[in-house]
Amino acid sequence: MNRYFWILGGFAALVALLAVGLNLNPRDVPSPLVGKPAPAFALNVLAKPETTLAPKDMQGKVWLLNVWASWCVSCRQEHPILVEFSKKTDVPLIGLNYKEVRGDGGFDMGKMPADEEKRLAFQRANKWLADHGDPYTLTVMDLDGRVGIDYGVYGVPETYVIDKAGIIRMKHTGPITPDVLGKKIMPLLAELGK
Repeated sequence: MNRYFWILGGFAALVALLAVGLNLNPRDVPSPLVGKPAPAFALNVLAKPETTLAPKDMQGKVWLLNVWASWCVSCRQEHPILVEFSKKTDVPLIGLNYKEVRGDGGFDMGKMPADEEKRLAFQRANKWLADHGDPYTLTVMDLDGRVGIDYGVYGVPETYVIDKAGIIRMKHTGPITPDVLGKKIMPLLAELGK
């Protein structure tokens, strides 16, 4: 009889854990970077490939870093929201174009020279922004995804809120929705802007 209660108790505990787990959002993966300085980079700017941008250039400003690519279906979903956001606020929105050619999967990267990859990535990103609108203050090109690795990117889109001191204050994985923008990002931006 005692053994029966142990089995029943173990089963009840397992059901409770599963019930809690099923109610969690799988996109809410905590980032170890929140509360830490934004990783450094110096990447070419899409509009002016001869220039670079680094997080240190944004010191003293609250800003967003949005990771996107033209091949990303979810990026299309959030893009109109970003366009509207950029019209309504002066908070800099920096685009990090992530693995524009490599991430597509339709190219044999072993046969593509680096200069051809760069030319094609810049062409594709520019065309996508021309077709869909450009909400970004600037877009930088992470051709090989190394900066994405430093930021812990495991999918696109992802968005980071970075404060005036260069500290990451929030990471949002997945497309930004009006609800996320209104209830999470905008209040945080207002608080950090004080």
